[in-house]
Amino acid sequence: MEKPEIKDDPLYQLLRNEDVEAFNAQRDTLDTSQLRSGDYRGRDLRKLNASGLDFSDSYFRNSDLSGIDFRNTNLEGASLLDAKVSGTYFPPQLSAEEIRLSLATGTRLRYQN
Repeated sequence: MEKPEIKDDPLYQLLRNEDVEAFNAQRDTLDTSQLRSGDYRGRDLRKLNASGLDFSDSYFRNSDLSGIDFRNTNLEGASLLDAKVSGTYFPPQLSAEEIRLSLATGTRLRYQN
């Protein structure tokens, strides 16, 4: 497990700057490997196309994740403390209790086998 960090990667910086529209337009043409272990605290990421991305070990504290479809996204080890998740889809490997604990206490998400 890695500690989340702020990176120089162009796709990562688009999300840090809350430019979700530009991120979605460029995500299929650039390397997405630097998104994992990222610090996304307090960001408005609504309308993010997260399908197939790896956000493992990332921090989403106080982020707005409303309406994002994470069903095909790796969130293992991510922390969701106080994030907004209205209408958000989560991977089937995550139980509702696991998501609730992460939202309430910041625990890292653990996938069920």
